[in-house]
Amino acid sequence: MIGILALHGAAAAHGFPGWPGIRPALTPHWSLIGPSRAICENATIPFSRAPPAMPIFPARIDSRLPQVGTTIFTVMSRLAQECGAINLSQGFPDFNAEDVLFERVAYWMRAGFNQYAPLAGMAPLREAIAHKVAALYGTAYDAETEITVTAGATQALFTAVAALVHPGDEVIVFEPVYDSYAPAIELQGGRVVRLQLAAPDYRPDWDAVAAAITPRTRMIMINSPHNPTATVWSADDMARLAALTRGTGIVVVSDEVYEHIVFDGTRHESCARDAELAARSVIVSSFGKTYHITGWKVGYVVAPRELMAEFRKVHQFNVFTVNTPVQLALADYIADASRHEGLAAFYQAKRDFFRAALGGSRFELLPSAGTYFQLARYRAISDEPDTAFVEHLTRDAGVAAIPVSAFFADGRDERVIRFCFAKNEATLAAACERLCRV
Repeated sequence: MIGILALHGAAAAHGFPGWPGIRPALTPHWSLIGPSRAICENATIPFSRAPPAMPIFPARIDSRLPQVGTTIFTVMSRLAQECGAINLSQGFPDFNAEDVLFERVAYWMRAGFNQYAPLAGMAPLREAIAHKVAALYGTAYDAETEITVTAGATQALFTAVAALVHPGDEVIVFEPVYDSYAPAIELQGGRVVRLQLAAPDYRPDWDAVAAAITPRTRMIMINSPHNPTATVWSADDMARLAALTRGTGIVVVSDEVYEHIVFDGTRHESCARDAELAARSVIVSSFGKTYHITGWKVGYVVAPRELMAEFRKVHQFNVFTVNTPVQLALADYIADASRHEGLAAFYQAKRDFFRAALGGSRFELLPSAGTYFQLARYRAISDEPDTAFVEHLTRDAGVAAIPVSAFFADGRDERVIRFCFAKNEATLAAACERLCRV
């Protein structure tokens, strides 16, 4: 009788000694259940002949992204989990969306809408997006040719770059920059032109932007409200961008995933508000950020039909289509504009709670004008590098954060870290109690 064997720990990862061509192994151990079964935490296999570990790839890999490792968000979330720390590092809520949204997904599933959606997205959702954008920003995008539903914003950003950047093209980005931008550019053979924004205000230097534009400039990637700095570009910033790109073939990719999270009565200045910018912009937004469903990975892009035609050529081959019942549920949900219009007040209350609770700490809190992030200087606590500081903060204080140097290619370290306050007040209160003891 063939029994069942389950490998434990390192033995499971490395295999048995004596299997030819396999990595060196530790001695495995197992537990039997009854006369013919063994079990472990992960898997069961026949113990009459346990398989070897995965063989090593037999050739050298010439990486297309040799400098890229695991994202800092994954690293810090993993460390938080290992240490049992409160995770204020990665940008996701610890609370649910409204039940009605889940109920609408279930409704459309039971109604039989479980097969492929059209490449561009379900028509009701694209029409709802067109209505929302027109109401907010005054620009009418055609739902058939100028709106595409995507598998989250990161996919939308990557697809925009892949569709429009050619080898040798230059793409301007503003550091600290979200970590997916540069790899997307480099994979297309583009050259990343980095302009640094300095603490504490992180404002763009438009003279530097003008100097950076060359005949090879194909694209400028912007992000407002900005991750990680929590800054918001003004109408003057958008006017300067429009003036600098006027008369050129430059495409603007505008990452506006936090468009509804702008504080203190400030207006979000979307590229869709400005006719000149709208005509040259691929605008990216995120349902995950807006409706507290980051794990669903659904976003959208709006762009002039000429740009959208190119976008869809790539989209159809790297994603093709997006979850059908979720799209239909979102189409229902988005119809109530109060759900996105009330988001700023919702998160401003959390920002204010978080800042007030840290009032007695030794952290210096920088302005947070938008997003659900808060930057903090820690020079009064330590002068160690931000990567070391957040590791110690996670292990010793029990609160995880993100080092802002991770958003700079050269590791520029201004002793500033990022907290996420998209959490329940109980979570924020517990985190702040720990941080005030640092």
